[in-house]
Amino acid sequence: MKKLTLALVAHDAKKDDMADFVAMFENDIRPFTLFATGTTGGRVMERCPSLSVTRLKSGPLGGDQQIGAMIAEGKIDTLFFFVDPLSPHPHDVDVKALMRLALVYNIPMALNRATAERLIESFRD
Repeated sequence: MKKLTLALVAHDAKKDDMADFVAMFENDIRPFTLFATGTTGGRVMERCPSLSVTRLKSGPLGGDQQIGAMIAEGKIDTLFFFVDPLSPHPHDVDVKALMRLALVYNIPMALNRATAERLIESFRD
C-alpha cells in the first residue's frame, strides 16, 4: 500500500495551533510522508523532533505554490491548511490558488483543527 502524503500549511496566527495539533496526533501522523511550508514545518519539527518533515519555502516566498504544484502532480494526498480568517494576508492570491487546486484535484482538505481531527480519525485502521 502506498504511503500517504500530508501537506501542512498554517497562517502566522495558526502556526502554534498546527504544531500543537501535530503533537497531539503525532502517532496518527507518523505514518504519513510530511511536507510543510518553511516556517510551519520548522514549528512542527521543534514540537515533534522525531517526525521527518520536508520543509519547502515559506508561504509568501513560494511554498504555497510548491505545495500546489505537488497537488497537481498527484504527490499530495491530504492538505491541512490552518487558516486565520481574521488577519489580512499579503499573498492571499497564492492561498486561494492552493485551496483551488485542492478542490480541483479532489483531495481532502482541512482548513481548521476540527476538520483536521475528523480527517485524522478517518485514516485510522
